[in-house]
Amino acid sequence: MTSSTAAPARAGLAPQNGIAGYNSKPFAGFMLKTAQQIRPLSLRVRGSAASSQRKLFSPKAAAAKSGDVVRIAVLGASGYTGAEIVRILANHPQFDIKVMTADRKAGEQFGSVFPHLISQDLPRLVAIKDADFSSVDAVFCCLPHGTTQEIIKGLPRHLKIVDLSADFRLCDINEYAEWYGHSHRAPELQEEAVYGLTELNRDGIRNARLVANPGCYPTSIQLPLVPLVKSKLIKLTNIIIDAKSGVSGAGRGAKEANLYTEIAEGIQSYGITSHRHVPEIEQGLTDAALSKVTISFTPHLMCMKRGMQSTMYVELESGVTASDLYEHLKSTYEGEEFVKLLHGSSAPRTSHVAGSNYCLMNVYEDRIPGRAIIISVIDNLVKGASGQAIQNLNLMMGLPENMGLQYQPLFP
Repeated sequence: MTSSTAAPARAGLAPQNGIAGYNSKPFAGFMLKTAQQIRPLSLRVRGSAASSQRKLFSPKAAAAKSGDVVRIAVLGASGYTGAEIVRILANHPQFDIKVMTADRKAGEQFGSVFPHLISQDLPRLVAIKDADFSSVDAVFCCLPHGTTQEIIKGLPRHLKIVDLSADFRLCDINEYAEWYGHSHRAPELQEEAVYGLTELNRDGIRNARLVANPGCYPTSIQLPLVPLVKSKLIKLTNIIIDAKSGVSGAGRGAKEANLYTEIAEGIQSYGITSHRHVPEIEQGLTDAALSKVTISFTPHLMCMKRGMQSTMYVELESGVTASDLYEHLKSTYEGEEFVKLLHGSSAPRTSHVAGSNYCLMNVYEDRIPGRAIIISVIDNLVKGASGQAIQNLNLMMGLPENMGLQYQPLFP
């Protein structure tokens, strides 16, 4: 479809006086013996558009009142998401890393693999087969897709697990086999896995043992679209998504396609009609609509290290305006700390979320009558991966959801 820049009066739909109500209270989960006691608030069902107020977490206050330490293992610590877990946890008062695995880097100090984190007091890297989980409470699994299922199946049952791969995101194991080219190796675990899109599935996450952390593209797309689909404000047909990601989304492995000379000074589409995040996005939208949703999705690789922008083109239901979409998203996320709607005609930019757990979005009236344009941005390594994983584990351990996640975006 075609579009052009909207006139200033139509471009941004946010009120100029901004959005009030971000002083919010931390969500409380069920309590484990290692968790700090927190007064419970109202619960939410999966996919609910309701949003409760949560008090902003103060690292200094929490450190003074901190409970028992939660002992953490990071599997696949030598990749980008593993390193980002370590960076973020440097600011977490109750998560303490006790085990770190990296088979090809076994025996090395983490600061040798990632010198920017040399100041952190961390255990030496070990192979997974040599990892001791007897003194661990929870695991972040940052291993590649297709390798996670059998490893998680072999972990002790007492561990809380957040898996950052795609191995447990799809509920239908037959669909998994179709898109990933091999049968699911732990179908019994798939039945208990909970999809971890935090803002839309808190109840399921807080009671889970195994959480499938969402993909980066699905996070940036479902956060704006699920509430709109659920409230029947947009049509389920002709949803077009144009998305762009930094190169870190492809992982740290050496690949010819990711060489500087291959990606510099250009932009390229990939996974056209066949990207593996398509079934994950459609699963979330179908669940919200209670009816099959099929999307048109094309991702693009940008010559930048991190960041992700998804531009969504949608058809409005009869009598609905683009302003209605904005107001509904504003109402949905008004009490959320990490999801913000921009004011006026401001366009979300990846540089405004770099290094943070925020998702910024805005809604625009299209030049084509009956259509709207929604733009959302995240840092693909934080809200799109490691930051959301920590947000999920906070919930699972009964801790304030934003604990350790209050890094502000790095700009310029």
